Amino acid sequence: MAKAAPAEQMRLLDIQVLDARLRSLDAQAKALKEDPRLPDLHGGVTVAKSDLVVLDTEVGDLQRKLTKAEDDVAQVTERIAKDDAKLNSGTGLSKDLVALQNDIESLSRRRGDLEDVELEVMEGLDDAKGRQESQHDLVAQMQSVLDGVVGEIRSRLGALRMERDAIAAERAELAATFEPALLAIYDRTLAKYGVGAARLFHGTSEGSGMQLSAGDLAEIKGAAPDDVVFCPDSGAILVRSPDWM
Repeated sequence: MAKAAPAEQMRLLDIQVLDARLRSLDAQAKALKEDPRLPDLHGGVTVAKSDLVVLDTEVGDLQRKLTKAEDDVAQVTERIAKDDAKLNSGTGLSKDLVALQNDIESLSRRRGDLEDVELEVMEGLDDAKGRQESQHDLVAQMQSVLDGVVGEIRSRLGALRMERDAIAAERAELAATFEPALLAIYDRTLAKYGVGAARLFHGTSEGSGMQLSAGDLAEIKGAAPDDVVFCPDSGAILVRSPDWM
C-alpha cells in the first residue's frame, strides 16, 4: 500500500480544489462552443446566402436579357432610320419606294414587339432587384446576429481561458511542492475517475457523496494514518482526519 504523511495527504485537497475549478472551466468552455443558438444561426445564414445566390443569378440573367432586348430595339430603329432616309430622299423607282414603305411599317411593328419585350424584361428586372436588395438586407441582419453571438462566445471563452491559465499556473506551482510518488498516484486517480482526492467526513466519501458501508469504513479506520486509502465507490484518494471521523 502506498504511503504518505497525513499532512501531505491533506494538502491533496488543495490541489483537488484547483483541479475541480479547471474541470468546471473546461465544462463551461465546452458548453459555450456548443451554444444551441449557433447551429440554427449558421443554418439560417447559409440558407439566406443560398437564396441570395439564386436571386443574383436571376438578376444577372435578366440584365443580359435586357441588354439583348435593348440591342434588338436599337438595331431595328437603326434600320428604320436608314429606310426613312432613303424614302425621304425621293430617289429610286416607285416600286422601290413602296417596298421601303412596307419595310418601314414591318420594322415599326417589329420594333413595337421588341419594345414590349424590353419593357417586360425591365419590369422583371426591377422586381428581381427589389427582391435581391431585400435578401441582401436579410443576409446582413442574420449575419449581424450570428456575428454578435460568436463575438459574445469568443469574449467569454477568452475570459475563461485567462482564468484557466492563471489557475493552471497556480496548480503547477502547488504540484511542484508534492512528493512525485504521491502526486503520480493522485494524477492517475484524477485522470481515471475525475476526482483525485476527497474527504472522508463522518463516514461519507465526498468523492462519491455516499455513506461507506460498515465493512469498508472499518477497513479504512484500521489503516495506518500514513496509508493512502481509496474510496470504494468513486476511486478517489480518501483524505482522513481525526476531526472528521
